[in-house]
Amino acid sequence: MFTGIIEGMGTIRRVVPGKGLRLFVEADFALENTRIGDSVAVSGACLTVVDIQAKTFSADVSPETCKRTTLGSLRPGARVNLERALTLSSRLDGHLVTGHIDSTGRVTGLEKQENALVFGFECSPALMRYLVEKGSVAIDGISLTVNSVSQNGFGVTIIPHTAAVTTLGARKKGDEVNIETDIIGKYVERFVSQRGASEGKASGKGLDMDFLARNGFV
Repeated sequence: MFTGIIEGMGTIRRVVPGKGLRLFVEADFALENTRIGDSVAVSGACLTVVDIQAKTFSADVSPETCKRTTLGSLRPGARVNLERALTLSSRLDGHLVTGHIDSTGRVTGLEKQENALVFGFECSPALMRYLVEKGSVAIDGISLTVNSVSQNGFGVTIIPHTAAVTTLGARKKGDEVNIETDIIGKYVERFVSQRGASEGKASGKGLDMDFLARNGFV
């Protein structure tokens, strides 16, 4: 589990293809106390450290992760966001991020507003139902607040610090990014849909306003 608060950036040093990929990543910061088997989010995707030498670690990327994320298109020299897994004593400054990318999206807009950068992103309709105004989303592993939502996209605003210490500061229109929506929304949807289905079998009706009212939701 992660927070979406990026520890620092890293540079892809080697990409070894196979049935998946093996990435060699040099971190910009010391990796003290990082061990083989630990989890590291690389631009939002949770990977397992399989080897570590000083500030460089390697991790295998499965075909599923290559398909779901931008990691399959990384080349030597590419910059990535890095965050090691949180501990029970960590401060949760962002939001709960699993490192399990839902899908990729694309930068559709970028403009400067005073001291901030305003980004627009498009993503699949399947993800849009989990995005709400003032809710949370992880873009390339960065915990951000959703400022606006449209039919097929959403907007976020980042401050100068975020632009300086993450890869978002170098993003431009058309770039592809990794998106992870808030896991709490997924669990709520699953619970409500399953509860509605079971109630529907018993009563002949599905989840509706009468059900919500009877159970104190409205």
